[in-house]
Amino acid sequence: MARKSRTQAGRSKKHRASWRGQLTFGLVSFAVEAFNAFDREHSGIHFHQLHAGCNRRIQYQKVCPVHGQVSNDEIVSGYEIKKGKYVEIDPEELESLRTENDRALKIDAFVSPETVDPIYFDGRMYYLLPADSGSQEPYAVIVEAMEREERCGLGQVVFSGKDQIALVRPLDGLLHMAMLNYEAEIRSPKKVAQGLKKPKGLARQVHLAQTLVEQWSQEHFDLSHYHDTYRARVKELIEAKKHGREISPPPEEEPAGIVNLMDALKKSLHAVRAKAHNTGKKASRRRSA
Repeated sequence: MARKSRTQAGRSKKHRASWRGQLTFGLVSFAVEAFNAFDREHSGIHFHQLHAGCNRRIQYQKVCPVHGQVSNDEIVSGYEIKKGKYVEIDPEELESLRTENDRALKIDAFVSPETVDPIYFDGRMYYLLPADSGSQEPYAVIVEAMEREERCGLGQVVFSGKDQIALVRPLDGLLHMAMLNYEAEIRSPKKVAQGLKKPKGLARQVHLAQTLVEQWSQEHFDLSHYHDTYRARVKELIEAKKHGREISPPPEEEPAGIVNLMDALKKSLHAVRAKAHNTGKKASRRRSA
């Protein structure tokens, strides 16, 4: 068995690679590993289903309608060729259809970041890291070249047993890979918006809305300002339950009064300008102090 590099050994203690293969474009090729960018520890709180009263966890059993409960080693994969008739497909048969070249992440083109519309992103994000010491130099060169050119790589990779489209971009000195949906998998806006009619005579409202958008715009926005407050409340509830305490629900905010669109736009614009004015005054006081 090949000896792990020091880099691999250090990573494997905390993180397990979701995929390993070659990143290629042209004649350049080096080994990379994909690590999930999603941190489940800071995601939602998951509950189990229990039997009310005895609090035993509900179990799901795999059952054949003819032979009853079956074990995992008795289960195979099959494709339905007609109603109730299947052909069995062995995972090894599927794997044998792939060549080593198929398993590589092949970059077909480098594009500007705005080339890919966000509608194609399927939500899966990974960091790509060099898989061995020999890959570190080409990896570092490609990351810096992509950063300087402000380009992302588009290509395909076999991931989770499927051909996937991937967008690879430089991020803080690393390569970040985002999985994309195929165009055929995305509903077109026209199909969804069938029957939707655009109201007429909205010029004044649109102009005011544009002004509001302009006033509300920020060149740099920090996503770390957002926090999952509901998750924090759920954790507080669980902690209270553990100690037999009750907690009060958070106070409800008073709903805003019903106003027409023009009034809502005007009041919103007034509020954002007042906030900007007050922020400017505070900053001026700090400078003079």
